[in-house]
Amino acid sequence: MTEEQEAEPAEQADDVAEDVDEDADGLQNGDFVELEYTAYTSDGDQLVDTTDPDVAEEEGVDDQGQEFKPRTIVLGEGHIFEDVEEAITGSEAGDEGTVTVAAEDAFGEYDADNVQTVSAEKIDEDDRYPGANIQIDGEQGYISTIIGGRARVDFNHPLAGEDVEYEYEILGEVDDREQKAAGLFEMFLGMEPDLWIETDEVEEEVPVEPDEDDDEDAEPEFETELVEKETLYLEATPQMTMNQQWMMGKQQIAQQIMEKVDVDRVIVQEVIDGMGGMGMGGMMGGMGGMGGEDIEEALEDADVDADEIVEELEGADE
Repeated sequence: MTEEQEAEPAEQADDVAEDVDEDADGLQNGDFVELEYTAYTSDGDQLVDTTDPDVAEEEGVDDQGQEFKPRTIVLGEGHIFEDVEEAITGSEAGDEGTVTVAAEDAFGEYDADNVQTVSAEKIDEDDRYPGANIQIDGEQGYISTIIGGRARVDFNHPLAGEDVEYEYEILGEVDDREQKAAGLFEMFLGMEPDLWIETDEVEEEVPVEPDEDDDEDAEPEFETELVEKETLYLEATPQMTMNQQWMMGKQQIAQQIMEKVDVDRVIVQEVIDGMGGMGMGGMMGGMGGMGGEDIEEALEDADVDADEIVEELEGADE
């Protein structure tokens, strides 16, 4: 084989590498992306999701406690339908488009076997009406019809069998770590808590490297060192504390955020507001928050001899 022939595969490999680099331009898996989008069923009859407050108001869903604004997702993490992710991958900030997601890739094909007849006794009396969302034997469904003591319950997703059309615009790539964390919390919990990132010095026990002459079976030794920790601080509001997603999965949510935002730990701070200087009701007539001098003044105002009280208490001890 000549040198020219040997060089050809190497040149071809370089060409492939260049093609790969070119294909990798634009947004890629792992990138944080801020999006605006609106999705309807393909027949246009039903709103699926939107970030647009005007659309939400027009469709009458703006009063459901949800904030409608651009959302942050991580490409490749399944935060939006795969077909939409594929359309966004390789794009740039400012790009927009429309993607139709087939029913099987959206909420699944409609399966008639997922419709069952059950006894109405299994359903709470307040939910015995067509359209009610219910849970039976751990499965979520809705009542399609109810007659007498029997109910037809559809366990298909309400949008099963529907193709979904997404219109989206890429507002930009998110680089700021605090904004990344806020976007993830918004996606997981439907709310953005107050948060910030700091670098802290923390005492940590680290193993001491044993000497060559040390006994191999000896207990490992540790010493305390100051190490730097990237810490995401999070203010826990009552709204967040009572959030069901947070209550059920705070460990998993925090772990994902640590990995995606590249911090070492998450510290959740609970803030309890003061009572405006008021004492604690129900304890000593509301004097539980008073200092010693205040208590003496209160006893004088009540015409009580403090010395007499002390003498009585000492006599009781004897």
